[in-house]
Amino acid sequence: MSSATPTATATPRQPDAMAAEMAKVDDVIRARLSSDVALIEQISHYIIGAGGKRIRPRLVLLFAQALGYEGEHQYELAAIVEFIHTATLLHDDVVDESSLRRGRETANALFGNAASVLVGDFLYSRAFQMMVSVNRMRVLEVLADATNVIAEGEVLQLLNMHDPDVAVEQYLRVIRFKTAKLFEASARLGAVIADAPQEVEDACAAYGRSLGTAFQLVDDLLDYEGHTEALGKNVGDDLREGKPTLPLLVAMERGAPQERQLIRHAIEHGEVERLAEIVEIVRRTGALEATRDAARLEAQAASEFISALPPSAALKALLELSARSIDRSS
Repeated sequence: MSSATPTATATPRQPDAMAAEMAKVDDVIRARLSSDVALIEQISHYIIGAGGKRIRPRLVLLFAQALGYEGEHQYELAAIVEFIHTATLLHDDVVDESSLRRGRETANALFGNAASVLVGDFLYSRAFQMMVSVNRMRVLEVLADATNVIAEGEVLQLLNMHDPDVAVEQYLRVIRFKTAKLFEASARLGAVIADAPQEVEDACAAYGRSLGTAFQLVDDLLDYEGHTEALGKNVGDDLREGKPTLPLLVAMERGAPQERQLIRHAIEHGEVERLAEIVEIVRRTGALEATRDAARLEAQAASEFISALPPSAALKALLELSARSIDRSS
C-alpha cells in the first residue's frame, strides 16, 4: 500500500460504539424489509433473524470510521451488503439443496425452493433501490460489479462440482469471486463514502478480499474439523455436494493411492457413507493445518494492506478482526 494517508483523522470511539452502530443497521434492515406481500416479509425476517456474524456490514462501518466519515450513509450501505449477502444465501441453499444453516432449517427447506429464489430476487432488487437513495455513482459501480462477480463465482463453483481434478488456483478463484468479492466491496464502500484517495480505497478493498478469502478457507476446513452444533450446518455438507475444497485437494495430493481414490470417488458421487474415513485421512495428512496456514497468510496480508491507515479504535478493530478470523470453530 502507498504511504499516502487520508486527510481526515478518525475520532476514537467508545468500546460500545460498534454495538450501537450495528443496532442502527438493524433498524434500517427492519424498515427496508417492509413489503405488502406477507410471504416476502416472513421469509426475509426468518433468514435475517437467524443472525450470523454480520462481518460485511461491520466492514462498511469500521472503514467509514477509520477514514473519518461523519455522515449517515454507512448504515444504509451496511444494510445493502447484508441484503445482498442474504440473497446469495437463499439462492445458495436452493442450488446446494441445503437443509440447515446457522443451526436452523434453511428457508428452502421450510418454505420451498420457489419461494426462496423469488424472495432472494426481492432482496437483490430492494438492495438496488437502496443504492439509488445514497445517490453516489461510485457506490452503484462498486455494488453492481460485486453482484456480477458473485454470480460468476456461483457458476464457476457449479462447474467445479464433482470434479476431483480441480486445481487449487481454480478453487481459490471461486472463493475470490463468490465469497471474498462482497467482503472487498464492503470494505471499499467505507472508503468511497469517506472520499478516501484511490490508493487508500484500493488498500481497503484488498484487506476485504484477503479477509474474505481467509474466512472461506476456515469455513472449508471446519466442514472436516467441526461439529454440527457449533457449525450451524451439517458436517460433511461440502462433500455431499461434491465440492472439491482445499482440505480434500491437499489430502489427495498427500495421501496414499487408495486414499486418493476414496476421496476422488466421494467427490465425484457426493457420497458421505465413508465420511469418517475421509475425515481421518484429511486430518492425518495435515490437510487441515495446510488449509489453516493458507488462511493465516491471507489474514496477515489483510492486516498489512491497511497498516498505513492512521491509528484509531476502528483500525484496531479491523486488525483484531483479521487476527480472529483464523482460530474459530464456527
